[in-house]
Amino acid sequence: MDTRLVVSEQAAEHLKSLPSDASDLDSKLRMLLIKEYRRRLALYNLTDQRLKKKYGMGFDEFEHRNVVREHDFEWDVESDAIEWDLAVDGIKTVRQRLAELLGVVSYDH
Repeated sequence: MDTRLVVSEQAAEHLKSLPSDASDLDSKLRMLLIKEYRRRLALYNLTDQRLKKKYGMGFDEFEHRNVVREHDFEWDVESDAIEWDLAVDGIKTVRQRLAELLGVVSYDH
């Protein structure tokens, strides 16, 4: 399915000037999307790893044990819970989007 996307002349020129093996704008835009998704995935994974190390458990166990309640709803723990939840959800979402762009079947359901 083709969808028309309107971009400014300036944006089009920047896309055209990007060094790439791809010659058409669609391929260059896909390349940029893939790079952005990989960047986001790296950030989400860093957050997940940092919080796993801090609490000595994964997010599922953190939620199951209700660690926020164990710590009397201290703001730093609650804030970590929110950040961690966003990171875990972000990992799942970005992996799915990357798989779509790369034409790979995702088994993260």
